[in-house]
Amino acid sequence: MGAKLAVLISGRGSNMQCIVNACEKGDINAEVCLVASDRADAGGLAWAAQRGIATAVINPKDYQHRDDADKAMAAQIKAHGSTHLLLAGYMRILSEEFVAQFSGRALNIHPSLLPKYKGLNSHARALAAGDQECGATVHFVSAALDSGPAVIQAKVMIEPSDDAETLAAKVLCLEHIIYPKATQWLVTDRLVLEDNKARLDNQLLETPRQYSVA
Repeated sequence: MGAKLAVLISGRGSNMQCIVNACEKGDINAEVCLVASDRADAGGLAWAAQRGIATAVINPKDYQHRDDADKAMAAQIKAHGSTHLLLAGYMRILSEEFVAQFSGRALNIHPSLLPKYKGLNSHARALAAGDQECGATVHFVSAALDSGPAVIQAKVMIEPSDDAETLAAKVLCLEHIIYPKATQWLVTDRLVLEDNKARLDNQLLETPRQYSVA
């Protein structure tokens, strides 16, 4: 039996949709058993529900303490039998206790070439810095923001005509390629986390694997 994925989103969930589609095509040996969000108006929830996938909303505003919201989210994930956790545009910073429960079984995708530009507005920051390229990184989830061991990156050149919006669109296309790829590595045990370091096919990833669009 394949792995069961819980996917956390805060918006339309385009990466989540790519993961679901990859599972249905057999490109990922898993099924998405839960799509959960911190926002009831996240567009990806309706999309998932239409596909017959269980959904849940854990709004932090409904809880007195941040830890209580994280505990409720963790309970939902476990109740659906999830074996792995994917963050796909989930905009909340998770507590150390929450992250520890899924250590080595949770991935995130971030729209920059980490360790550059952790957090928000990565494309605008790359433009402001005069960078010649930007991209996306899949990494293991850690308690520190966008700081877990990197697994795979994809790059795109920044053209003189680019702005933050056009860069975001270019990078999103790359995200839709590398996130399913890394997820398949994880659920088939090719990708593991040992001593806070990523290993792929028993080889230490000193630097993230580079995906080439060529």
